[in-house]
Amino acid sequence: MGRAVRRSAGATWQLVGALRTALPAMAGLAPLLAGLVLMVVLLPWLPAVVRPLRALANAERRRAGRVLGREIPAPYRPPRGDGLGEAVRLVRSPDTWRDIAWMAVHGFTGLVAAVLAVGLWPQIPYSLSLPLWWWAAPDGSTSAFITLDSWPRALTMPFLQAALDVLLLLWLVPRLARWQARLAEVLLGPTRRSLAERVEELTETRAEALEAHGAELRRIERDLHDGTQAQLVAAALRLGLADRRFDADPDAARTLFLEAREGVEEALTQLRTVIRGIYPPILSDRGLGGALRALAAGQPIPIDLDLGDGEAAARAPAAVEAAAYFVVAEALTNIARHSGARHGWVTVRREPGRLMVGVRDDGKGGADPARGSGLAGIRRRVAALDGTTRIDSPDGGGTTLDVELPCGS
Repeated sequence: MGRAVRRSAGATWQLVGALRTALPAMAGLAPLLAGLVLMVVLLPWLPAVVRPLRALANAERRRAGRVLGREIPAPYRPPRGDGLGEAVRLVRSPDTWRDIAWMAVHGFTGLVAAVLAVGLWPQIPYSLSLPLWWWAAPDGSTSAFITLDSWPRALTMPFLQAALDVLLLLWLVPRLARWQARLAEVLLGPTRRSLAERVEELTETRAEALEAHGAELRRIERDLHDGTQAQLVAAALRLGLADRRFDADPDAARTLFLEAREGVEEALTQLRTVIRGIYPPILSDRGLGGALRALAAGQPIPIDLDLGDGEAAARAPAAVEAAAYFVVAEALTNIARHSGARHGWVTVRREPGRLMVGVRDDGKGGADPARGSGLAGIRRRVAALDGTTRIDSPDGGGTTLDVELPCGS
């Protein structure tokens, strides 16, 4: 009995916790439906309208996942900007309409279930107390669905009412919490179609990542072959000539030796450049925070760096840190070369299961990933880790780059 009561109490708490998403869902349903009616007019702003809906749905996925004991993955495809094309894609996406359906159902059922679960607890002692005071109530009064008009009724019906309340509390309330979580999994979880689209998208991003990786390997091989190896071969030849001339012409041998030393130093410089292109050593030595500080300090314009309160937290995986460093380095390079900005801002936030990176400037804006390899390269690198990239760059309004990288907590 005690175990059943504890289970029912836990389910009641879960249903009350669901109000954190049920009440906003109910409050936001009417504005959302009004927006759908005016969809033709509001279509360009649809991505901004859908963003809070998806944030609410993600919160419900996490809550329902804790109830079910398993994660409910989000079925959304990464956004491709905030323009008209993205708005049309959202309208055609079944995930958007499933989110709206969940919003309508959960907004009402979540409130009703929470009120029912909370109301049953005081209802039981209230019903059991009726035989003690029913006679003091005015004639014709009804309490706990019972008409108070005689002692036989007062000595029997309240106990039946209490027994029914106990049955509802111990049997129905835990199932309501479970059904509510299952409803979220059915409406908000991935469908077969979305899973197939996700597999297709991951296949494309992995193919792009492999292609980029192959191009990077060819670049490294070319740099080593045409640069470092050529310098070392030239140094070896000079050392051989210096050895032959050492006895006959020491001055000429010394000149060749100095040239060979310069060639070795240049080869080492080129080799360090190649290594930095593979994995910046500063990430291993100083972590992502130290590496970003060094990047910001080396820029021609002031860069404000905000690493948040989680800088001292556990390190992210090496691949995630390398991607974040690459994103910031490429974005700052674009700011210095193309934006005409006078100031830049970099923010990094470590949240449960993800790393958020933002780069912003006050330049001329108008950045387009289709017109340059820098932003396109950022998107490819982030997509290879199953992350998302959002670029907002209105003409004259500066450029904002937001990147979300999944990582272990």
